[in-house]
Formats: sequence, structure tokens, C-alpha cells
Amino acid sequence: MLHPKLLRLEEGFKSSILTQLFDPLLEQKQVELWVKRDDLIHPVISGNKWRKLKYILDHALAINTDTIISMGGAYSNHLHALAYVGKELDLQTVAYIRGEQPKNFSLTLRDLESWGMELRFISRVEYRELRQYKNHDVLPKIKPNEYWLPEGGATELALKGVAEIVSELDMNYDFLCVPCGTGTTLAGLINVSSDKCKVIGFSALKGGCFLADDIQPLLQGNKQNWSIQLDYHFGGFAKSNNELLLFIEHFFNRHEIELEQVYTGKMFYGLFDLIKHDHFKKGQKIIAVHTGGLQGKIVK
Repeated sequence: MLHPKLLRLEEGFKSSILTQLFDPLLEQKQVELWVKRDDLIHPVISGNKWRKLKYILDHALAINTDTIISMGGAYSNHLHALAYVGKELDLQTVAYIRGEQPKNFSLTLRDLESWGMELRFISRVEYRELRQYKNHDVLPKIKPNEYWLPEGGATELALKGVAEIVSELDMNYDFLCVPCGTGTTLAGLINVSSDKCKVIGFSALKGGCFLADDIQPLLQGNKQNWSIQLDYHFGGFAKSNNELLLFIEHFFNRHEIELEQVYTGKMFYGLFDLIKHDHFKKGQKIIAVHTGGLQGKIVK
């Protein structure tokens, strides 16, 4: 049973439905594409952010934590969700932000600050050093009432929440797709997916080869039914170009589903490109997980 505070918070959430997309390309290639609408769960704590935080927060509250400390970049969806949920649960939140403090805060940083998160800007070297601390109580000088949460919420408890995505899928499918930052969500999906289903991650990072090594320790058993697409990063994390932005605009006009250029836009662009080039066979069904994060969208 979840902590009462989390149960009260979750009562206000909406359902994550499955929506089928209809498009001339899909009709031509005779491929079905469905979207798992995790973006609908909550306006802020949407998508895989809530999935990953759910059981981490349950553990933190169970051991009487009053402060959660984590890390991320200036556009971190993870920190954005953590700051908001910290405010809702009366928890103090602290974030180590990669890089120098900018003169002008991104919309994400402004939200973090407005929700009471303490922002500590550190060098990239110091940031890389923080990545070695994986457990909630191992950060140097951490106090008994403080809880350390690694980058992107990459813990085994996060995998438990992500696994619930698969349990909610009430149809047969051949492929399950998700955007990748740290690879935690991808690992959670792989662990509970049938070996008959192929799980594909779409890296939002340039040079994302390291993701395969990072998620390997999170996998249970010798799973071989997964891969990571590395060709749709559009220059690197949080980078984009007019081609991607036009695709996102066209996607919304046709399907009335918002995407952003950091994660979901890249995944759907990649999916349509793979479909165009016959990566999938006729009659196959694909489910793509919409991981939310729409606060990072470029608004023209």
C-alpha cells in the first residue's frame, strides 16, 4: 500500500489511455501505431516522471525523509517533476545543476525555483563525480533525514513504477518504443516485456552508445529483445532543427497530440522514418510511450 500522501496525490491523476494514430504512411505500409498517453496523467508530473518517482517517494516517506537531493541539467524533466511533487508533499528539494548558473533561467529552472527547490550549480567535473553515488544514503555528508536520488531517478524502485506501463497494455503488440535519456525507463520496460515483443529506445543524446552499458546492470536476466536507435538525436540533448520542429507541428495538426523537441518529438520522427524505410513488417503493431515533458517544448 502506498503512503497516504501519495494515494491522495494519485487520486487527482487521469488515466493513461491507448490512442491509435491514422496516417497515410501507416495505411500505405499497413502498420499500426498506437500511443500510450502517459502525458495525460498530470499536467506536470506526467509520463515516465511519475512512473519513476512513485515508489521512490513511497520509500522516502516511509523512512521519514524531509529533504530529497538530486541532480540534472537546466532542462531536466526529472527535476521539474521532483520539484513540483516535493511542493505537493511538503518535502524540501535540492538540485545539483550541471554547468554555470545562467544569466537568464530556462522555463524549467524558473519552475524549479518557484516551487521551492534549492538550486546548486556545479562544474561538469563535479557533476560527473556525483554519478558514482547510486543508493539513497551514500552521498557524502548526507544527513539522516535526507534522501539522495541519482540522475534521472535511476534506481530499482524506479523500474517498479515503469513496469506498470506494461501491465496497463490490454492488446497484443510487436514493438514497444520509448525515448531515452538515462535509459531507466527503457530498462524497466525490457524487464517486464515478453520476449516476443521487441523494445526500442530512441536516444535523445548524441553519442548515446554508452546507454547500452548503463542499462545493463538494471536488467533482470539475459534479455535480448531490445535495441537503441542512435540516429535521431538531432545534434544532441535538447538540440533540434527546423526539420524536427516542423515535424512536431505537423504531428500536432494531424493527430492533436503535443510533442516536444527534447524527447518525444525525436522518438516519433524516428518511428515514422523507420516505418517509411520498411523497418517494420506489414501487419505489425507498435506502441510508443508518450513520456510527457511538454514544459520543455519550444513555443514559437
